[in-house]
Amino acid sequence: MLFKTLFAVTATVASLAVGSLAHAADLELLEPGKLMVATEGTYAPFSMRAPDGTLDGLEIRVMSEVAKRLNLEYTPVLIKWDSLLVGLQADQYDVISAAMDITEARQKQVTFSNGWLESGGRVVVAEQSELKTAADLEGKTVGALVASSWTKIAEEKGATVKGYKAESDAMQDLVNGNVDAVITDAIAAAYAIKTAKMPLKMTDDYVSHVQKGFAFKMGKPHLVEAVNKALADMVSDGTYAKLTTDLVGFDPTPKDPIKTIK
Repeated sequence: MLFKTLFAVTATVASLAVGSLAHAADLELLEPGKLMVATEGTYAPFSMRAPDGTLDGLEIRVMSEVAKRLNLEYTPVLIKWDSLLVGLQADQYDVISAAMDITEARQKQVTFSNGWLESGGRVVVAEQSELKTAADLEGKTVGALVASSWTKIAEEKGATVKGYKAESDAMQDLVNGNVDAVITDAIAAAYAIKTAKMPLKMTDDYVSHVQKGFAFKMGKPHLVEAVNKALADMVSDGTYAKLTTDLVGFDPTPKDPIKTIK
């Protein structure tokens, strides 16, 4: 009887171990048990440093919770914006959590999760600026993140674009009067103006409405499906709202999320 009991326990442990390995394989992870996530760490309120030096922000909180629900170790990989897609294709991490807009062009390069956050582009100007709408940008110098959709929008408005590797640099240049305006994400702009008490404001109109998605290298359907389920569960049980509202004052859940292209 003792032998049978020991055999049963051993078989159960072995089964769990095999199941764990199979789970890791099913999720197409680069390292079993770890979810390696690319983030900038400099784009508040999406990713930033908390006062104690730890990473914090919308994408950090949401993706950390996703990893927790998948029983994986959240492992951030800090990388510059313009290297994100190159690193993904080179298998330097499993997913990009940086605040990346879901666009038709990018959908041809990567597989996006379902939209996890809804926002839009806004024009940021000095408090005393005479610029009232995006139509007033023609002939002006506008700051925008390098390789972002904001650059294209500014050019379409007839502006001369000055590129930046960090949104914070663009906003500071605007405060210093080195550019006439900055086009950036509405959530990021509102957070920056509020927390840093910058003498800036946003025009009333939006230049775009976007959803942001977590980006995966193509060919990882199980990982994408698992992340989508975790996201849906977080929204359903109220965890997503609690994690995000604390930072930006409202729940940015997409009302009609863009779905993963399979």
